[in-house]
Amino acid sequence: MRTVIEIDGSWGEGGGQILRVSVALAAITGKPIRVHNIRAKRSPSGIRPQHETAAKAVAELSQAEVKGLSVGSMELEFRPKGITGGKFLFDAGTAASTSLILQSLMPIMAFSDGDTWTEVRGGTNNPLAPPVDYLQRVLLPTLARTGFRGSVELVRRGFYPRGGGVVTAWTEPVRRLSPIVLTEFGEVRRIHGLSYSSRLPCHIVERMARSANKTLTNAGFREADIGLECLQPKDGRCALSPGCGIILLAELSTGAILGSDSLGEIGKTAERVGQEAAEPLCRRLKAGAPVDMHLGDQLIVYMALADGRSEIRVEELTSHTLSCIHVSKIIVGADFEVSSERGGAATIKCDGVGLENAFPPPR
Repeated sequence: MRTVIEIDGSWGEGGGQILRVSVALAAITGKPIRVHNIRAKRSPSGIRPQHETAAKAVAELSQAEVKGLSVGSMELEFRPKGITGGKFLFDAGTAASTSLILQSLMPIMAFSDGDTWTEVRGGTNNPLAPPVDYLQRVLLPTLARTGFRGSVELVRRGFYPRGGGVVTAWTEPVRRLSPIVLTEFGEVRRIHGLSYSSRLPCHIVERMARSANKTLTNAGFREADIGLECLQPKDGRCALSPGCGIILLAELSTGAILGSDSLGEIGKTAERVGQEAAEPLCRRLKAGAPVDMHLGDQLIVYMALADGRSEIRVEELTSHTLSCIHVSKIIVGADFEVSSERGGAATIKCDGVGLENAFPPPR
């Protein structure tokens, strides 16, 4: 019997990030873990429905034996047996974030024994979670630097409260991941984005886009090329509940992509939504770091597993990023070096363990 690795779920920010990263890395490395004090600093504490769905999905991909996986549980034991490819369907049953579920699944899928297809149902555009558009337009292009090959497709949008969104993802297995280096900012080559809505008047997407561009130009940046997506019930991609949002992206000459987004809500004007997406992007462009704060925490797992030294310069060192580093050190054994800079930016270096897929991809 392999020694069970103990993870304190109350470490640092004490949120669900520790649980999601822990089960993902356990599945990839084949190491059994026990996570206790799960979400101890949150109210309500313990496992919530979206964490339950994510952990169940990881368990299915890794054929894991699991104890304590239920809503409200403060302790989880997870014993993976081996990652399998194939076709899978995971339904949150709520408007829980499909993006957070996919964040747990994608690195596991890359180390499977064959191509993997997953369909995830739930919310595609949620508060306090990256929208599926971010995974498509920022995360995946960045992961391509590591040799990661995959795709994420939006089949139907899903907003709170009904959810019902559908996202499909595909990955091809890798032998090893290459290290990632993103330290130089370069020049801004293009700013673009998407203003989207479901079951709402189309003037809303237009107003969000105009407001975002006004904010950008007032700050001294060029206007963004913002696409408009106004989905109505007759369109199969239209969400079951009304909702709207906007994502903005800045492509740099170094190949880096900065992202920023905002989600509509009752009582918030379309102009405010556009402004709330553009203002953080302006700050990121002025900060001069090629990795935004949200991408920073999403890259940590891949850096820990990669074969060689990775180095990224991130606009801000978040509690989520520190949690990912903490768990990666414990489970994977990767060596990290973090140095903060004046103004809030930070450089993260990692000597990855060079994990090799037990089932290398066919030539």
